[in-house]
Amino acid sequence: MSKIQTVQPVRISQSVAILVDGNNIEISLHNLVGKKNVMLNYDTLIPRLLNERGLNRLIYFREGSSISSKLEHRLRKHYHGSVVPCYKGADIPLSIKATQLAHKVDAIVILSGDADYVELVRHLKSEGVRVEIAAVEKTTAAVLLEEADYFIPITKEDCFEYTG
Repeated sequence: MSKIQTVQPVRISQSVAILVDGNNIEISLHNLVGKKNVMLNYDTLIPRLLNERGLNRLIYFREGSSISSKLEHRLRKHYHGSVVPCYKGADIPLSIKATQLAHKVDAIVILSGDADYVELVRHLKSEGVRVEIAAVEKTTAAVLLEEADYFIPITKEDCFEYTG
């Protein structure tokens, strides 16, 4: 007679870096919702991205000087995150930081659907890092979806409208 075994919960002990291409995500959200006054709700999205894993770093890269001070304050206060203004696009600074973090984390979540990150994804995976993409599926490059270890779709439910 065999015993019925109960499944014990598995504790996943991974360190995760979340790197956000702010311009790419904002444009994708605007296209998804059809409005310009929408933002990601990081308070619900970040726990979903982490999925009970540990947050090592959260870095928001944004081209231009129009970074919301409220967003910057919130990311710093709640997630010890940082905001990096970029001279041109975010792809080069984000790629450099991801490469620097590759030996310090188990997984990197890139918030962008831009095909420019394909070579970065390939490199990080060759270094043994799990690479996850979180983006609006409709505006995410197919090649990026193919290369990533995992894809987390960002939907209208992950957004909120703001005034002012």
